[in-house]
Amino acid sequence: MPDKRALVTGITGQDGSFLAELLLEEGYEVHGTVRRVSIEDPARRLWRIRHLLDQVHLHPASLESYASLLQVVEGVKPDECYHLAGQSFVSYSFEDAFSTIDSNVNGTLYLLSAIRERAPHCKAYFAGSSEMFGNAPYSPQNEQTPFNPRSPYGISKVAGFYLARSFREGYGLPVSSGICFNHESERRGYEFVTRKISNGVARIKLGHADRLTLGNLTARRDWGYSPDYVRAMWLMLQMDQPGEYVIATGKSHSVQDFVEAAFRMADLDWQEHVVVDDALFRPAEVEELRGDAAKARKELGWEPSVGFEQLVSIMVAEDLKRVEQTANEYG
Repeated sequence: MPDKRALVTGITGQDGSFLAELLLEEGYEVHGTVRRVSIEDPARRLWRIRHLLDQVHLHPASLESYASLLQVVEGVKPDECYHLAGQSFVSYSFEDAFSTIDSNVNGTLYLLSAIRERAPHCKAYFAGSSEMFGNAPYSPQNEQTPFNPRSPYGISKVAGFYLARSFREGYGLPVSSGICFNHESERRGYEFVTRKISNGVARIKLGHADRLTLGNLTARRDWGYSPDYVRAMWLMLQMDQPGEYVIATGKSHSVQDFVEAAFRMADLDWQEHVVVDDALFRPAEVEELRGDAAKARKELGWEPSVGFEQLVSIMVAEDLKRVEQTANEYG
């Protein structure tokens, strides 16, 4: 029998899928919450965990429903809970701030309340974001940097962060928060700029497209590899005392840097294919985010293992393979 039982909200997402793999390797019994529609449409909505479906336990639940989360927590009685679910696409949060706030703030409140009521000894993880810093007064940003969010998404994460701290300090719930900077992978959603670039390069290289339309190329982000970051999440919950940690590589690159690297790996000239569309710019842009993970290095022993160039290479190689396979399947 597994020694520990873990509950992962957002198990079907990029981080959730890698975290589920890590937890299984560590001998956990792994449970995950999914939307009911995901169970009804597994081919499209469960593709990231398709290879794990016979090893994990899935429970239909909604972040908008306290009753459903309470039922799952009561049934699972987790030793550890990783709260990764929510609306995570920054640009979309400008289009629908209502659902972003509802999902990310109320969902966090509901889950923490359910844990407090039904599994008060469960160690919990809250997924913060570098977008909480927004237009930070200095760079790199660390755990003491003031928050100055520039999007409904960033605002919702700041609220969730303080909810987690409130439950820790007010109720004694062992909740840790990770302030994770941008982390990508071959499982990233296609709406995110990094995956849009790697997928676009693959389609252009294989003759399925000629142009890639992007927004702001000068914005700079601290990009890491998702499996490295979920390892940091797990390490936080192995500590005797809960805490708050910045998780980042400490290096920033522009969107143009990512574009140039991706096209270079496919032996293409990016300037012949990339079109900038002002309509894709954010209403309120954050020009640079770069993190200082010194605390995580010192207390967790965490270090990123994949650098920027390797990350881009992984994503482009996987998309080249996927686009080619899809083309072969459909003639």
